[in-house]
Amino acid sequence: MKKLLSVILSIFLCALFTLPAFCEENNAVLDSVTAKSCVLMDLDSGEILLAKNENEQLPPASITKIMTLILCFEALDNGMLSLDDTVTASTNASQKGGSQIWLKENETMTVHELLKATAIASANDACTALGEKLAGDEEAFVVMMNEKAKKLGLENTRFENCSGLDDTTENHYSSALDIAIMSRELMKHEKVKEYTTIWMDSLRDGATQLVNTNKLIRFYEGATGLKTGTTSKAGYCISATAERNGVKLCAVILGADTGDHRFEDAKKLLNYGFANYTVFTPEFDETLITNVNVLYGKTNEIVPKIIPAQSSLLPKGSETSVTQRVDICVDVEAPVEKGQILGYIYYEMDGKEIAKSPIISEESVERKTFAYILYSLWSSFSVMK
Repeated sequence: MKKLLSVILSIFLCALFTLPAFCEENNAVLDSVTAKSCVLMDLDSGEILLAKNENEQLPPASITKIMTLILCFEALDNGMLSLDDTVTASTNASQKGGSQIWLKENETMTVHELLKATAIASANDACTALGEKLAGDEEAFVVMMNEKAKKLGLENTRFENCSGLDDTTENHYSSALDIAIMSRELMKHEKVKEYTTIWMDSLRDGATQLVNTNKLIRFYEGATGLKTGTTSKAGYCISATAERNGVKLCAVILGADTGDHRFEDAKKLLNYGFANYTVFTPEFDETLITNVNVLYGKTNEIVPKIIPAQSSLLPKGSETSVTQRVDICVDVEAPVEKGQILGYIYYEMDGKEIAKSPIISEESVERKTFAYILYSLWSSFSVMK
């Protein structure tokens, strides 16, 4: 009994002191971030792991281009745009300042080339040309951007242009949380990483060099993107994405005072995420699931199938605390459709659901009809004779 009490006391003390220590580390990381606001998000689930002033409306500078890229890759997916399509630079696009590839009016480039220029070098003229290709002119494209922001539920975002140039803007803003949501949406398009992970490239047969504005691509292990931004209004900003051992993170930094601080702040958040979290992939023994009886069906029972649950991000060391709970019907009334939900396996930790596996019928079962019953009786009678 004494040994049992000792074990229980140890577990209690561990739980008592681990959580405060975890919280203290959270606070220490956030306190060390020099930027005005920040967010660390799990890209798979969208869960926010760390945040400071995450809803504050701030100028996003060229991080604006994340929304431009979202709309471009959606257009590529639905066939409205092709990588080989040619784009003719307008007067408006050719006159953009800031980061650029010096497009000349009426110069043509492919969508692929302009995507490289936008994602790698943050070229304002290139992203404007892409927006005009999709919508006809920049103003119409900005309408598309704001409509998409609304669909994504971005409550603290409004765009006035597609590049992030803010010398003349009055209501062009976003927040660290909204940018993290946008970044997650963009990263659903796996092909974007073919552009955002390029460190150096060129255009015009090597005449125009492209160097990634995101230094983390070269100097941070697992970096996958995504976008930097710098203006006098916005300060130094970045949405930095990275992946290690299946953990996919996005660190958003807005309003840092120097470019180096921007990258260091992003690394602090990412380092914290990779050091403290792990991917938990739920597993279940299918032999523990019993067959389900079918009432009034042409088949008497169904062998259920378990759909694997999605992986979850958990604090390292907490995986052993995950419990499983099965909720499946004992019987089901015909007709039964293929894929019909019969129940769930719930994976829980501290009373909170972290994942669930649907249990489905792998086959359809028709309901017995009166004619079917008569035929079955007649067949049985014939056998008995």
